[in-house]
Amino acid sequence: MSTLTQINMAESNILQEAESRLSINEAEEDEGNSEVFLSVFVQQAKIGLSYYDSCDHTLHFMLDTMDNSDLHMLDRVIQELSPNVIITSAKQEPGLAKFIETLESNRDYKPEIVVFPNANFGLEISKQRLLSAHLQFLPPTVTESEKIPYLSSCIPLDSVLMVRSIGGLLKCLERRRVGFDMEDSIGVPIFQFLTYTLKDVVYIDRDTYSALQIFKSELHPSVFKLQSGEKEGLSLYGVLNCCRSKFGSLLLRQWFHRPTRDLNILKRRQEVIRFFTSPRNLADLGTLQSCLRNIKNISTLLHKMSRSTPNVAVWQSLYMTVYSALCIRDTIRSMPQSIKLFSEISENFTDDLFYIGTYISKVVDFEGSVAENRFTVRPNVDPVIDEKKRRMMGLPDFLTDVARTELENLDPSFSTCSVIYMPLIGFLLTVPRLPSMLDKQSFEIEGLDFIFLSKDQLHYRSTRTKELDSMLGDLHCDILDMEMEVMRTLQASVLQQSDCLHKVMSLCAELDCLIALAQASRDHGYCSPTLAPNHRLALIESRHPLLELCTPVFVSNTYISSETEGKVKVITGPNSSGKSIYLKQVGLIVFMALIGSDVPAKEAEIGLVDGIFTRMHSRESVSVGLSTFMIDLNQMAHSLNHSTGNSLVLVDEFGKGTNTVDGLSLLTACLNYWLHRGPQCPHLLMSTCFHSPIQLGLISDSPLLALLTLETSIEGEELVFLYQVKNGICQSSCAANIATLAGVPTDLVKRGVEVSELYRTGRAIRKLDRPTADEQNSRCAEVVEKFLNIDPDDPEMDLDSYLKDEVFPALDEVL
Repeated sequence: MSTLTQINMAESNILQEAESRLSINEAEEDEGNSEVFLSVFVQQAKIGLSYYDSCDHTLHFMLDTMDNSDLHMLDRVIQELSPNVIITSAKQEPGLAKFIETLESNRDYKPEIVVFPNANFGLEISKQRLLSAHLQFLPPTVTESEKIPYLSSCIPLDSVLMVRSIGGLLKCLERRRVGFDMEDSIGVPIFQFLTYTLKDVVYIDRDTYSALQIFKSELHPSVFKLQSGEKEGLSLYGVLNCCRSKFGSLLLRQWFHRPTRDLNILKRRQEVIRFFTSPRNLADLGTLQSCLRNIKNISTLLHKMSRSTPNVAVWQSLYMTVYSALCIRDTIRSMPQSIKLFSEISENFTDDLFYIGTYISKVVDFEGSVAENRFTVRPNVDPVIDEKKRRMMGLPDFLTDVARTELENLDPSFSTCSVIYMPLIGFLLTVPRLPSMLDKQSFEIEGLDFIFLSKDQLHYRSTRTKELDSMLGDLHCDILDMEMEVMRTLQASVLQQSDCLHKVMSLCAELDCLIALAQASRDHGYCSPTLAPNHRLALIESRHPLLELCTPVFVSNTYISSETEGKVKVITGPNSSGKSIYLKQVGLIVFMALIGSDVPAKEAEIGLVDGIFTRMHSRESVSVGLSTFMIDLNQMAHSLNHSTGNSLVLVDEFGKGTNTVDGLSLLTACLNYWLHRGPQCPHLLMSTCFHSPIQLGLISDSPLLALLTLETSIEGEELVFLYQVKNGICQSSCAANIATLAGVPTDLVKRGVEVSELYRTGRAIRKLDRPTADEQNSRCAEVVEKFLNIDPDDPEMDLDSYLKDEVFPALDEVL
């Protein structure tokens, strides 16, 4: 081997090793430069957020969600993600501003905080930024006009706060050129959109909340609130919300917005509900509900106490809250301390509450405060204040004696006088205005200093009143100042115990929610479900929690879903037979279990699903004027893209809004897609009036598939709904019977049946025999002539018989 060859080989090895090291360093550098950009937008107790991971160029979004004033959910998000950059608006909610201040003071974790003007979070500009982003997953055939419909199937654009957070996020990424190459000026690269939920939080979109009627706002019936006021209508939240306090209702609403898969949380709630549904604990339950009604919003009370001089109502509310909290503690301590919530209340409702309550009751004179509309101190709190008040109480008699002495020194023309005390001015001598006193010069009296005229009363300062000012001083103002000082001391003492009071509010809110759920369970006959981290759903003799309140008799049904008992269930049956109700009751019962509530069933075993997806029409969606089928497609696409093997998917009559063949094709394709996913197939409950996919064998054979139908019976020509689910398939849609029940004329129904049979058998459909225009005119002329031949003066004519036998038959023939 030549020396030149050896040198070349050595150089080649060196270059290969250098390239290898360079690639490793580049990979490490890329990994080290991976950043998470989190954008947050908070408005009116709701939070919308999104984040971008520069490592895989994915944009994650979370639907608009309720949060509390301390933003506990946002804190959990930051703990999970540990974002490098947090983006927010300059126009912030007070709670978010406080949260960011706390975050910046944290020594262990200090993300970069980026604040943009609020205009960068506008809804329309956010949508435009989303459209102009470099969305590499878009099909190449998608036009600009088709982007919005396509994106709406990937991102729920009706989550306004989330969309606005995306606007701020993309603004930051564009400014920093995250993901841009040196030559690339297309936009921020986004490889995919992914739904983000907190660990153990169940995904439920806005359409599902509407379709299942979990919430339902209605205009307030009061004429004074018709334009602006709203009330909760017939909804699941309205049925379960038996809370006695406002903050309890708010916490329950947060539970509804964040159902959980955390077994520890659910079992914690279940054990409290199970305790209070026992009949032997009804007396204690009533006591606790009475106390909870008196627990006020402690955060609001403490805020008023720290920012300004609290009025009497604040002190009354705080005292009643502390007293009621002590009553709750004493009641709870007699209950089993093995229940975690009870033990926490016993431990956290400390003697500090007794100290606060005793301190307030000893210091605040509530009767006097209400009478004077200001803070007043009880007797024996401060001896100096007591002495000054005694002087104030004795002033009337003392001033009467002084007035008698002053009257002796006045001109005899004055028949009366008085000495009065006026706060901030002092003691004054008052005499009536004489008729001769016409101007200010005539008001002058020797030895007296004129002060002012009021309602024909002249007010002077005399030598004696000056002595009283120097001797007694401004008693009223002194008392006010000293009582304010006592109040500030009491304020400071109460604020020092704010941590204890906040714990009281948090635990009382949880207790209020669970007592409400227990009361609803007892009132409506619910059962406690068995929860397990598996993939099985079993609802034995389940009922719809809303519809059963609107009908005297409700037929219960069973639903069992697992890999061995059929995760995909296709239910057929006539319209109005109960298919939609069956779907919704399954969704509602699973939802109730995921907030810890008892459920309307005889027995229930519920695996913890990670999301509930629906494809159902809602009035709100239809009312906006969009294509019904377009809405269907968006909802279905969302279910297909984001559901997992542990999700619950409810599909009602998919494909009805378009051409029959196209609807059948899409329906069949979606079913086959889910069946081919095997273990990753979600719990799917689908209703349809299309029988062809099953009858023609278009659906793949699979052990995951089960066919259901709803029983009906025909008595004579009348269709009777039995509302009972059974295995099998409906062979007929019973459209004619449904039309008759809906009030369609019998002749039209018969003609429809005739045409349907001709179409089904492939025979020609002929038009009904109808007279020509000339024949029709001729018959009309005959009817008119018969009517004109009536002689009402003829005594032998029976007008009713003539109309019935002659005119009306001719008229029917013409019409």
